[in-house]
Amino acid sequence: MIKNISANRLSLPILGQGGWNLGDNPENAGKEMAALKRGVDLGMTLIDTAEMYGEGKSEQLIGEALALLNRADYQIVSKVYPHNAGRENIFTSCDDSLKRLKTNYIDLYLLHWRGNIPLHETVECMEELVKEGKIKGWGVSNFDTPDMEDLFRVPKGENCSANQVLYNLGSRGIEYDLLPWLKSHNVAAMAYCPLAQAGSLKRMNRDFYTDEALLSIADKYKITIMQLLLAFVLRQNNLTAIPKAGSAEHIEENFKVLKLAIYDSDWEEIDRSFWPPTTKMHLDIE
Repeated sequence: MIKNISANRLSLPILGQGGWNLGDNPENAGKEMAALKRGVDLGMTLIDTAEMYGEGKSEQLIGEALALLNRADYQIVSKVYPHNAGRENIFTSCDDSLKRLKTNYIDLYLLHWRGNIPLHETVECMEELVKEGKIKGWGVSNFDTPDMEDLFRVPKGENCSANQVLYNLGSRGIEYDLLPWLKSHNVAAMAYCPLAQAGSLKRMNRDFYTDEALLSIADKYKITIMQLLLAFVLRQNNLTAIPKAGSAEHIEENFKVLKLAIYDSDWEEIDRSFWPPTTKMHLDIE
């Protein structure tokens, strides 16, 4: 059983599945759909996508993959473009996502990033979508601490359930102020790119696959570098991670991380190579 965390209006599993790039290559569709189903079987029931991903292809593939499952057995997160997040377009965008996902509701609907449409207008529309039953809850993505403070000054802004941001061992800036702020306001952090795009996102030009500390600790626990990176993210207690996995094998590797117990002394060694922030840092966006 995967542990859940509470967020305003919602309960979310700490480990889900990312949908970025899913559906882009028709040749991979069968493998990707099998991976999604396997993840749900294992309890990784939170599936993340967006209208931006493949201009709807990700939503469409996810909808096809899960169409025959009991809708109560999984949760869908989707995101609306900033330019569609106002009264003129958001209801159409939501309806289009629902059609592609083959469902009559989205569990968590996010503003993909902050745009020019006033936050109060987006929040009003989100609240209307909740009342209509088209979404269970709403949130944001790529919001830094000042953005969250602006959001909470808007009427009903405190109903935000989650903030999806980039977070991994090579990008730890949110630990300084954003993660504590979210926790204190009962807003879940949702980590995208927790595996640093299979290690391709580097900090200070350092390669995860050649770092001596990571190699030594991964060998000690008989795990892969990617599993160690995911274990690092899952140490946080108000966070859900959504790594993308394009095959059932990768899904199972991610699931095994939940059973890992890594000593504090090993995390301290990793901190000496990839140190935590000691001051405010800019919000990384990928």
